[in-house]
Amino acid sequence: MKFKKLAALALSMALAASMLMGCGGSSSKDTAESDTQAAGNETAAFTTVNDGVLTMATNAQFPPYEFYDGSNIVGIDAEIAKAVADKLGLELKIEDMEFNSIIGSVQSGKVDMGLAGMTVTEERKQSVNFTESYATGIQSIIVKEGSDIKTVDDLTGKKIGVQLSTTGDIYATDDYGEENVEKYNKGADAVQALITDKVDCVIIDNQPAKAFVADNEGLKILDTEYTTEEYAACLSKDNEALLKAVDGAIKELKEDGTIQSILDKYIVAD
Repeated sequence: MKFKKLAALALSMALAASMLMGCGGSSSKDTAESDTQAAGNETAAFTTVNDGVLTMATNAQFPPYEFYDGSNIVGIDAEIAKAVADKLGLELKIEDMEFNSIIGSVQSGKVDMGLAGMTVTEERKQSVNFTESYATGIQSIIVKEGSDIKTVDDLTGKKIGVQLSTTGDIYATDDYGEENVEKYNKGADAVQALITDKVDCVIIDNQPAKAFVADNEGLKILDTEYTTEEYAACLSKDNEALLKAVDGAIKELKEDGTIQSILDKYIVAD
């Protein structure tokens, strides 16, 4: 009888311990995973470079997608990234760098994602993963008023200014050759080269093109676009869970109208 009482007591204690673990005894790892899933990622817990922080790389010389307002980086991408971070329960940190450093920083794990008016291309897909597109961009051609460049067909043999590693650079180099393309670290530098007659035109996204033309007399945008493209966030191929979380957040922000309202805030229809 004594043995049966001891066995029953042991069984009772084991059941109590099991119930306690089920109610509140989960490990910190389990808690972190459930918190992450509650924040919007239902498939798997994700990691970020810094706990609790979504670190975004950008090049803040690309209005209205990213630019400085005093010491703060603002614009379409900054607001979309903040909305994504909020959905995932994270703080947003933005790091400004040269555009051609963004993919390398994502690959090496220095940042979590790149959001910089970046076009999805097959070449870039070899290095990073992309979310679904959140905006459509147009590559436009800026010329001086009175220029003999009237359409895309007139670019052959001309000196073309571009921002290094952008699709304007990639496409113009493919179409017209390295010898005809002058590459600059900033779009503003390419525009300045146009103003000082170092190049004949500048190929750049239509929205910053509008800003540059508005700020500099004697420039205009050709009526014919150079090409159209899709913008998306890029993330490391080694962090599929974070990709799914960010992609899911972007899809929700598109569906509920948040992204469109951000685009409408900065881009006024012609």
